[in-house]
Amino acid sequence: MATPQSVEFPRIFGVYDSLQMVWVLKENSLIATPFSRNVKPVHLDLTTCTDKEFHDAGKGNPVYLGIKGHHLCLFCAEIQGQPSLQLKEKKIMDMYREKKAQKPFLFFHSREGSTSVFQSVSYPDWFIGTSKMEGHPVILTKERGKNHNTNFYLEPEDLPHPEM
Repeated sequence: MATPQSVEFPRIFGVYDSLQMVWVLKENSLIATPFSRNVKPVHLDLTTCTDKEFHDAGKGNPVYLGIKGHHLCLFCAEIQGQPSLQLKEKKIMDMYREKKAQKPFLFFHSREGSTSVFQSVSYPDWFIGTSKMEGHPVILTKERGKNHNTNFYLEPEDLPHPEM
C-alpha cells in the first residue's frame, strides 16, 4: 500500500531560461538552443528524493532530474578536476524508490521569484546553467548571472507519463 508521500510517476516540466533557450538532447548531452517550431525540447522528469538526510539542509527541496521518454538522469561527476553535468542511463523512479539517496544524481531545487534553481548536492555552490550563446551544453557553473543563466522557468506538463 502506498504512503501518502509516495508517487507513481515523476512530475513533468518543460524548461527554458530568460532568453527562451530550451534544452535539447544531442547524442548523450543536453544543449541549450533558442525555442522554435523546428526544435524538439526535452521535458524534465522531476521527483523528490525520499531520503530524509537531505531535507533539512536549508538549500531547497532535494530532487532527481531525468529526461522524459528516455531512461536518462542528470548527475554530477568530476572531470579533469572540475564538477561536470552528465547524463547517465538510469530510471528516475528506481532512484526515487531507493531508501538511500544517490548523491551524484541529487539537486537542491529552490525557487527564486517565478524561476527555479538547481544546485548540485555533491558540489555545493555549483548550479545547473545555460550559456547565453546558443548551441552550448547545459553545464554546472559557480558563476551565477554572469555568462550563464542559472534560473529556469518550469512549465508543468499535464500529459500521462509513459511506462517507467
